[in-house]
Amino acid sequence: MSFIAFDCEGPLTLNDNAFEFTAQIVPKGDYFFTQISRFDDYLADIKRRQGYKAGDTLKLILPFLRLFGATNELLEEFSERTLLFLRGIPEVLTKIHKDVPIFIISTSYKPYLIALSKKLNFPLSQIFCTEVDLNTVTLSGEERKALEGFYREIISFPPIALPKDAKSSEDLDTDQRRVLDRLEEIFFEHIWNFDCGVFLREVNPIGGEEKARACVEISERVGVPLREGFYCGDSITDVQALGLLKVEGGVSLAFNGNRYALRSAEFYALADHGYIFEDLVRVFLAKGVAGLRDMGVNVVRNAFEFGKIPPEGSSKFYKLVEKSEAFRKKIRGEAIGALG
Repeated sequence: MSFIAFDCEGPLTLNDNAFEFTAQIVPKGDYFFTQISRFDDYLADIKRRQGYKAGDTLKLILPFLRLFGATNELLEEFSERTLLFLRGIPEVLTKIHKDVPIFIISTSYKPYLIALSKKLNFPLSQIFCTEVDLNTVTLSGEERKALEGFYREIISFPPIALPKDAKSSEDLDTDQRRVLDRLEEIFFEHIWNFDCGVFLREVNPIGGEEKARACVEISERVGVPLREGFYCGDSITDVQALGLLKVEGGVSLAFNGNRYALRSAEFYALADHGYIFEDLVRVFLAKGVAGLRDMGVNVVRNAFEFGKIPPEGSSKFYKLVEKSEAFRKKIRGEAIGALG
């Protein structure tokens, strides 16, 4: 007995629902979201702010989504209309689900996962995602004015660009630190104390440690150890889940992954379709992790690349990061593919 757990956006769908919805609702929303996403990467991976986890972008943007008129109804309609699967995923998930329990662990907002559940006829009881109620907050005139000022300030900042090898705030230049310090002030000294700060105080995006906890819950629910589990993710929100499965002896797969995912997983895969999962899961169910380790690099069914991730710090690792991140952008687009 085993279980398979997928991150949603990347391995299963081509969307970044929160990015796309922000771009739709907020003026210059693509730039605004990218700035907040880079800020998220900084807090989670470089500064490692206490109590903050990767993926909390999805709560930081909520006051601004509300400012520009977002509602539950608009988010639900948008999610249903724009849902886009990686090629082959609907039929592949149906096949795999006949042989092994499948779960989805997503940082995305629940309306997006509801749309996916309906489209695939996939049980919501096997989905972990971020609960949100946009309609719960009505902005006062004073808070609206303050948020408008913060919004103008944020989009006026130069692009946040984090060095790939940055380990602490000291590795950033003075101008970047000034912007990031100001963003911390905006969100955690001002907005946090607003009425709409309830989004920051109470919304709990399913990223980072929450994804790892979901893996533990799945393991307990199906009654199998983590070493019999298979987790597939692609980004910074998957780091802890990938690391947990790797340590416990299960499968940790970075699929079209960025550098964060590749640093944390044992295996990588590059593919523009979902048929790869049918092949990999079949090997895993028959031969376990050892079977995947024996595969090496293969070209199977419309071509995919699969293998063990080289040691971090080696030239092979950096070449893989460059290759995987370039492929990621090719499949998901430059803007989404560049997000942490």
